[in-house]
Amino acid sequence: MSNEALKEKITQLLTTATFDETGEWLNISIEANNWPAFANQLRHDESLLFDYLFCLTCIDNKANLSMVYHLTSTIYRHNIVVRANVDSIKPEIETVSHIWKTAEFHEREVYEMFGVNFLNHPDLRLLILPDGWEGKNPLRKDFEDPINMIKL
Repeated sequence: MSNEALKEKITQLLTTATFDETGEWLNISIEANNWPAFANQLRHDESLLFDYLFCLTCIDNKANLSMVYHLTSTIYRHNIVVRANVDSIKPEIETVSHIWKTAEFHEREVYEMFGVNFLNHPDLRLLILPDGWEGKNPLRKDFEDPINMIKL
């Protein structure tokens, strides 16, 4: 499916979605509260079948955090990037670990590195950092570590 056809189909599913077509893949921006239903549609709609979440990360834009999801359909071979902004003070978004199993560990990593709370996640706890690092979020731009003199 071409990016133009993907754009038309996605507009039918979510009329409030906005698009950036400057790259190779179609970039879709959505509201975080639309993410759970939209993710489910992307995964299960017969004409899309985005069955593989191959990257999930977060970007700190200082004013807000952007959740970024890279999806592909292994059946149709099309790719998209979905972005949803979350509040930087109380960052939270619904988990998609029940839709794409790969999200479970990716969400845990974003939780510890950026402090995003994934609502209804089955096992939201530190993945990489040792105990005592809860809530420190070392990849946030406001992170400071006076011991190692790190300031981002």
